[in-house]
Amino acid sequence: MRRTTTGLAALALTAALVGCGDGGDEVKVDVDPTGSGSPTTSSSPTETEGATGSTDPSAGSPSDDASSAPQVVETIATGLVAPWGLAFLPDGSAVVTERDTAKVLQIAPDKVVTEIGVIGDAAPQGEGGLLGVAVSPEFDQDRTLYFYVSSDNDNRIVTATLDKGGLSDTTPILTGIPLGSIHDGGRLEFGPDGFLYASTGETGNPQLAQDRSTLAGKILRLTPKGKPAPGNPFGDEIWSWGHRNVQGLAFTDDGRLWASEFGQNTFDELNRIDAGANYGWPEVEGEGGTDAGYVDPQAVWGTDVASPSGLAFTEGALYMAALRGNRLWKIPVDSDGDAGQPEAYFVGEYGRMRTVVVAPDGSLWLTTSNQDGRGSPAPEDDRILRVTP
Repeated sequence: MRRTTTGLAALALTAALVGCGDGGDEVKVDVDPTGSGSPTTSSSPTETEGATGSTDPSAGSPSDDASSAPQVVETIATGLVAPWGLAFLPDGSAVVTERDTAKVLQIAPDKVVTEIGVIGDAAPQGEGGLLGVAVSPEFDQDRTLYFYVSSDNDNRIVTATLDKGGLSDTTPILTGIPLGSIHDGGRLEFGPDGFLYASTGETGNPQLAQDRSTLAGKILRLTPKGKPAPGNPFGDEIWSWGHRNVQGLAFTDDGRLWASEFGQNTFDELNRIDAGANYGWPEVEGEGGTDAGYVDPQAVWGTDVASPSGLAFTEGALYMAALRGNRLWKIPVDSDGDAGQPEAYFVGEYGRMRTVVVAPDGSLWLTTSNQDGRGSPAPEDDRILRVTP
């Protein structure tokens, strides 16, 4: 039977020491699942990426003064259609994917937006389509981009090269990742070890997350050619398992991998990822799984204030974009690699937020996702905002 954390409201905005799944202690932060407002009564949006949540600007507001808070200082681009992936090239320009059009855009340092290709493998439907993008660590030599794509029959990772004429045809490097109309994962991130990390979802079939014979509901670690990376815990592509739908990956300065994960109806999660670890879905949603050998999250949120997607790390904190929550969460990480007390910013100001990435100048680029079928688009949506952390 699936278990969820109980008594969270009584522990809201406090921290407690609990045993970690692999021994030792770690700080777990319990965040009030309702924020300052009332929870919604409909459960169906939270089973996927969530509908637009509370727009109460006071809900989950941080306590620090405005001078130290993240600020939106510039709008980089407007009129985009459900931007999903974002990554920077060595020249400072950005590559952006649009989930539902399968277009790949390049934003030059002077903010000129150019379409550089369409990924023909993509067959957008539901939450799938053209999702994450990553830039080869050897881009100056190989000109290679990596894309996570929902095709007609699977999720897959493909590569394409970028030259002055735009994108080349794609080459699949990993196929057969299970496909669903929901929970397709889709984030790509190269780690400091030079390997490619990819998040997958359990496609709406929860038991796949506990099945190590499938790539669904996992975080994968791959060579740049799409093969299992040396040192993977099971000798295959799988790095961690027991995930519902991870859409955010980020590395902290100590090289640790973190992931943001959609819950079902109760708790979204921020997880610190260890090789071979099982994060418990569907047996556990939120905390409470250590006795059964699962790893508890570092922080949990009610689904109405989160539904987390993108994740980035800079200046000692993780930044997590929230879809249904309509906000950007800042989560400090201490010197021991533990999460501190989250703070919410921009609550209800820009609608759904999908992706957050650290730009070359140290600012954050934050995308809205109001054109994805679940938001209420403003005239300029979707946008990319530049934020000072």
